Amino acid sequence: MPDLSGRARTLLDLHTAPEILVLANVWDVVSARVVAATDGVRALATASHSIAATFGYEDGEHIPLDLHLDMVERIAAAVDLPVTMDMEAGYGDPGGTARRAIAAGVVGGNLEDGGRPLDEAVAAVEAVLAAGRDAGLAFVLNARTDVVLHAGPDTERGPLLAEAVRRGRAYLDAGAPVVFVPGVVDRDEIAALVDGLGRGRLSVLAVPRATPPVRDLQELGVARVSTGPFPQRVALTALQDCTAELVAGGVLPADTRRLS
Repeated sequence: MPDLSGRARTLLDLHTAPEILVLANVWDVVSARVVAATDGVRALATASHSIAATFGYEDGEHIPLDLHLDMVERIAAAVDLPVTMDMEAGYGDPGGTARRAIAAGVVGGNLEDGGRPLDEAVAAVEAVLAAGRDAGLAFVLNARTDVVLHAGPDTERGPLLAEAVRRGRAYLDAGAPVVFVPGVVDRDEIAALVDGLGRGRLSVLAVPRATPPVRDLQELGVARVSTGPFPQRVALTALQDCTAELVAGGVLPADTRRLS
């Protein structure tokens, strides 16, 4: 049985260290093992979108929680690194979902606020952190606010960022170590969020052709960068390209490595 308290301390240290924490999100055992075996990887994060897609479900808590947790438990058991789970919005019971995630071997997680009233969102954050304390560990919550992600394309950005900071500060005050603001990729907007939340407090999502390089994010003071569904899309893109090459009369890629 792994030392979950020790893994939680390690994961928290990775979030508070001067060096940015880079997480390539995984979705099954083989992806977890490949990522965990990569030099420089210090923790793993699951991707709810990718796990749901693996079983043929849409993202957004459409995959049954039992099935979702079963895959997460398999991932956590397959590696020796701390694992943080994308718990989506908590499946209607953030504290209970966190307790089940911890029982599955998880020591951290994302929790979406979905733009719900701030008092409800803070209560959900507190419930998740309490579940960690009840289990004897400091659960590392990546408290996510969706106000930017869910805003319309014509929404004025300044007030959106201000609301993200307002919510983020409330989650930090409730005990979350970092605040996740997906939907922000512009360098100046990232800098504004760091200024509002503090250095080492912001978590961002890397988006192809949009997000600054990781080295730049570290210079800006970002604590964590994760990749959501994009690693699975990278893998599936390679699969489709390989298939297209073969059916067109070609060969398998020459640089294929045995990773499973």
